Amino acid sequence: MQKLGVSNTQVLGVTMDGFFANKAWTDQLGTNFPMLSDIGGETTRRYGIFNPQTKAARRATFLIDKSGKILEIMLDQDALDPANAVAACERHKLKE
Repeated sequence: MQKLGVSNTQVLGVTMDGFFANKAWTDQLGTNFPMLSDIGGETTRRYGIFNPQTKAARRATFLIDKSGKILEIMLDQDALDPANAVAACERHKLKE
């Protein structure tokens, strides 16, 4: 995550859990980025990662440029490894 901080990148987490669950989760993991709550699933549906069978979001990492354009999407296992996000930033030359 430190590499993302020096690459002019903002990291945000989005879950379908509420504030208190997100707070407990971030405290447990020691994350240093904001966690946003998508309780009704509107955001996960708009991004196409809502799974109606499990009624939950798939794990996903989106690389979005400053204009709001999605440059790359990492799903499931690929989304869990922060090195993939760092590599995506490097591929798209988001560093200043």
